[in-house]
Amino acid sequence: MPKNSRKSTLFLDIGGVLLTNGWDRNIRQGAARHFNLETDEMLERHHLTFDTYEVGKLSLDEYLHRVVFYKKRNFTVSEFKKYMFGKSKPFPDMIAMMRELKSRYKLKVAVVSNEGLELNEYRIKKFKLGEFIDFFISSCYVHYRKPDPDIYKIALNIAQVPPGEVIYIDDRPLFIQVASELGIDGILHTEFNSTKKVLASMGLVYR
Repeated sequence: MPKNSRKSTLFLDIGGVLLTNGWDRNIRQGAARHFNLETDEMLERHHLTFDTYEVGKLSLDEYLHRVVFYKKRNFTVSEFKKYMFGKSKPFPDMIAMMRELKSRYKLKVAVVSNEGLELNEYRIKKFKLGEFIDFFISSCYVHYRKPDPDIYKIALNIAQVPPGEVIYIDDRPLFIQVASELGIDGILHTEFNSTKKVLASMGLVYR
């Protein structure tokens, strides 16, 4: 790393950066069509319930009971979960870049994400994220969700680094804005090459 660079730590989102989103609007709408659900009712119930699931106060079964299985269905909870989990796909170029940057520059790497417990743990294991991520500041573990500033403060405390040593990569502008108010430099991720270029400008050169 160049001498004038003080960056020692990466904070990364999972959905939209390392992997596809876990359970976003498009996937929910697709599930409603696939299982022939009442879309508006399902989405309304989701919005009233999901924050509670993401901060670890509901299990996935409890969330699904409130959102989908509040009435008898012609499919099982297991079938629905299989559909949910099966929508997660990796972004191999981003994962490869994070692995190499961590190794080359001896970085600390943390995830700061909003994810419910079961989906979060499935994605970590399925895509071997623990092989290059040092710790997971997931909403389901710390009981705060982005954009609450406290989730970033927790991440800084666990990483034991000042904000100025962190680069935070996320695909949501508001989350980048809130982190920047704490002194964390952010990269708004839209696609691999642009993020690679900005990282290089900050002293982290990939290949």
